[in-house]
Amino acid sequence: MIAQRKDDHVRLAVEQQHDHSGRNQFDEVTFVHHALAGIDRPDVSLATTFAGISWQVPLYINAMTGGSVNTGVINRNLAIAARETGVPIASGSMSAYFKDPSCAGTFSVLREENPDGFVLANINATASVEKALRAVDLLQANALQIHINTVQETVMPEGDRSFASWVPQIEKIAAAVDVPVIVKEVGFGLSRETVLLLKDLGVRVADLGGRGGTDFARIENGRRRLGDYAYLEGWGLSTAACLLDAQDVGLPVLASGGVRNPLDVARALALGASGVGASGSFLRTVQDEGVEALVAQLTTWLDQLAAMMTMLGARTPADLTRCDLLISGGLRSFCADRGIETRHFAQRSARAAATDELTGTTR
Repeated sequence: MIAQRKDDHVRLAVEQQHDHSGRNQFDEVTFVHHALAGIDRPDVSLATTFAGISWQVPLYINAMTGGSVNTGVINRNLAIAARETGVPIASGSMSAYFKDPSCAGTFSVLREENPDGFVLANINATASVEKALRAVDLLQANALQIHINTVQETVMPEGDRSFASWVPQIEKIAAAVDVPVIVKEVGFGLSRETVLLLKDLGVRVADLGGRGGTDFARIENGRRRLGDYAYLEGWGLSTAACLLDAQDVGLPVLASGGVRNPLDVARALALGASGVGASGSFLRTVQDEGVEALVAQLTTWLDQLAAMMTMLGARTPADLTRCDLLISGGLRSFCADRGIETRHFAQRSARAAATDELTGTTR
């Protein structure tokens, strides 16, 4: 039953990728072009550091799957691509492993094929501390993701209907494990209020997981006989909106959900993300074209991200937060309603230069 559900998720997620409209709110974030801002490519580094975590690149393969023979093959291919490109990788939810330990290999293959890489284990917010520790141990994980997904559970025919325990359980897990805990949404977004609560719970990083990519309300509705939850498709906050909502929260944030190309990676980093994750695009590539194609895609994304940083004058991913941005459309309306000032995003480079002059910083 669980294995069938995991295979259904993959099938429906790939179908969504094939018929995706192509637009989301990242398109309402535009870099102001400064024609003489460019620097030399050798001066650009893709390395990023946050919450005591150091990655050689700011891109990661986010949580997808595991728990069946087919998904074990997918995880093997994803792990090979991560190994070949130095990209961090997260497992899918390990609930299947807790219910059936015989499927452990469909998750542990992430470490077996990627022995020196950065690997994140993934559990849900109902998991016990003992299960959290087992998940970290199985993958020799460098960090632990706890996914939260009330909308998905609500639409899922066999999903949870009790959510009150999630907050205290997240706090217990964060206090008990000895690797950084990252709480992520699965595609419906984390509001500012939620991120601040996670900070209070001892969570080290928030993965905003916004709307715009794989829609798990749509996936679970596709598994329902009557398809009677169609009205919840498109629920949630976009990743771009979440990034704007989370300005200056005092907790590192990662951006995932609707990341379609290297420009979206640059946009997310410019909006304050410490790292940017994608799932659907990479799943489609590995399923349709194979692992070599995914290695090529990841390599291209990283090369093009570095090229854009060179053009924009950003020596590091963090330097992208000094670049001027224009916020438009529905995203601007969201900011107005949430009390977020957008005008200053268009004037950041001048303020950053003035600060450098005052401090004597040379770039």
